[in-house]
Amino acid sequence: MLPDKAAAAMMTRAGLDRLAALQDAIETVRRGGTISISGVYGGMTDPMPMLRMFDKGIALRMGQAHVKRWIDDLMPLVTDDADPLGVEDLATHRLPLDQAPHGYEIFQKKEDGAIKVLLTP
Repeated sequence: MLPDKAAAAMMTRAGLDRLAALQDAIETVRRGGTISISGVYGGMTDPMPMLRMFDKGIALRMGQAHVKRWIDDLMPLVTDDADPLGVEDLATHRLPLDQAPHGYEIFQKKEDGAIKVLLTP
């Protein structure tokens, strides 16, 4: 959705290889944990580390994000300076990175009204 010039600059700074992200998720999820994958279908991913996934007892949850159907209706709402959906206010807490354990704890326990915690470096 970004203009080509902006997208190119963004990818050099914040781009993420989908397979690398999935591999990282497989390596970092706890034993018996769940990896949730949502978004637009990205094609065939091969090879998958099935032995590692089986050994850790990982559950995969996934689903298609049907964004193309709604993009024309939603984009004006999230880019409007008036912020009619309130997307600027979704974060309930903004914490420095060194307070990440506290942020995770209050989010997990839904304490202090924590709905979304943003960590800043």
